[in-house]
Amino acid sequence: MATAAFEDLVDTFAFLDDWEDRYRHVIDLGRAMPPLDSAFRTSALKVQGCASQVWLRPMIADGRLDFQGESDAMIVQGLIAILHALYAGLPLAKVAAVDATAELGRLGLNDHLSAQRSNGLRAMVQRIRETAAA
Repeated sequence: MATAAFEDLVDTFAFLDDWEDRYRHVIDLGRAMPPLDSAFRTSALKVQGCASQVWLRPMIADGRLDFQGESDAMIVQGLIAILHALYAGLPLAKVAAVDATAELGRLGLNDHLSAQRSNGLRAMVQRIRETAAA
């Protein structure tokens, strides 16, 4: 179960021929995200388990999930943008039903991220799931 925005990403990734093009696209997605206000770069919003510094600011409205995020690493900023496409706008009750590993696998990310990046990605997904459940 993925959002329309994530399905658009899947289509774009299918169009890109090699991993280097996809990698550049991930970075471009991160660059296109609005910056997180420095007031939200707090220890409470920092995601533990990431090699880079990552902050996720949840925003719940009308029973739907949204969030802002930022990282000090370009590729991780792009991963935040991908997670935003995967989860933003979903009803809170449906967030847990998203199989993030399978969905991200559709982009080929599972095969090309380092172990540290994969751990950080799992930590971000876990934070998103915990936020929706709370």
